[in-house]
Amino acid sequence: MGLEGAPAGLLEDFAVRGSGVNAKVGIVVVHGFTGSPAAVRSWAEFFSARGYAVRVPRLPGHGTRWEDLNQVEWQEWPARVVEELEELHKTCEKVFIFGLSMGGGTCLYVAAHQGEKIAGIVLVNPMIHIPGLKVKFAPVIARFRSHMPPVEGDIARPGISEFGYDALPTKGVVQLTKLLKSARSTLGLIKTPLLLFHSAQDHVLPVSNTEIVMAEIGSTQKQRIELLNSYHVATLDYDSDFIFENSLLFVQEISKTL
Repeated sequence: MGLEGAPAGLLEDFAVRGSGVNAKVGIVVVHGFTGSPAAVRSWAEFFSARGYAVRVPRLPGHGTRWEDLNQVEWQEWPARVVEELEELHKTCEKVFIFGLSMGGGTCLYVAAHQGEKIAGIVLVNPMIHIPGLKVKFAPVIARFRSHMPPVEGDIARPGISEFGYDALPTKGVVQLTKLLKSARSTLGLIKTPLLLFHSAQDHVLPVSNTEIVMAEIGSTQKQRIELLNSYHVATLDYDSDFIFENSLLFVQEISKTL
């Protein structure tokens, strides 16, 4: 489907100020590679409806044209998340970061370098490595091909779209591998509490991604929850409400000292 038919504003940055008893708690929600804020918008709206301050950035190179993703450097993605962290800290006492897929890898990189600014991490099917021979030759492929066939939206629910690119930009993939390598190398530095959701049927990422995060992260408080009814883009799938409710419990538990 690509980006066609996306409701107005769904592909753009999304931000809502906090209100009421939860106004001092903020959440940055980060989408995945070739995706858009549409994939995590409902997750953010769930929290904004309960008074939390939320921000969903459109990562550089995303939500516009797939060619744009061939023009960015990987450092631009975590830098964008850090900007949102700093913005929330202007009004919030505790800030959490949520991430889907590559958004999860980005959050992990940020947590390793900005741990003192982050109260907790929630990840859904996080990406931390891409196994296989093809990715090892990504720099060579990128010299001869601008894009490859897309990673199809992996959602069990019929008729649902994450409104991502209908092509896989090859230079963007090269930058993605650099991000993931850097993120994995610093997992041990992370001490922040972690909640991780993993789909038993994920047709995009192998379970090794979840296993690496759980084994190598430095956090002592870490929990993995299995999702039985959703595919990779679980934030839009049958288990979305389950993810949202358990994310809320996690945030409430860590924020109760406010």
